[in-house]
Amino acid sequence: MLDRVRASLHRVLTTPVGDGFLPVRLPKDLARRVNVTLGQPICSAEEIERRRKGRERLEKLRADAKAGVKSASVAREPAPVTVYFEKDRNPRLFGRIKEALDARSIAYTALEVDTATKAFVMREAKCKEDDLPIVFVAATPIGGYNDLVEWDVSGKLATAVFGTATANRA
Repeated sequence: MLDRVRASLHRVLTTPVGDGFLPVRLPKDLARRVNVTLGQPICSAEEIERRRKGRERLEKLRADAKAGVKSASVAREPAPVTVYFEKDRNPRLFGRIKEALDARSIAYTALEVDTATKAFVMREAKCKEDDLPIVFVAATPIGGYNDLVEWDVSGKLATAVFGTATANRA
């Protein structure tokens, strides 16, 4: 019953009928502003239904979380992996880094550095020019090839990229 009243009031507030007449336009404008200020409790029937479904889904997720059940519908995107390299510097290490990431089925972006990017990478990773190529997971610097292997063996790489400590995602 209340939903029908809310939807009917919404139709009255949103219809342009009477907006040309000042004694109608001013109260409607005031009512629209109050409605927005209060979080739009007066809304369309479709919006009421969308909110109801959202509330039900939230309650289900909370109940699953209390029960310790992981929801299959919530999937985490892998974190972006970036390999910063300089064209003619350490090509063998760059190849080994690519092989290591490919072996774990980790998608990565290889970016050749310019002067500004090189300064950023060296500052964030606390490394020297000779340490390139450097691997980043999101904004976290991992380091060179040896650091990448260390992260992989310890399981920190899978956790950082996929959010789980799986050994192999292939």
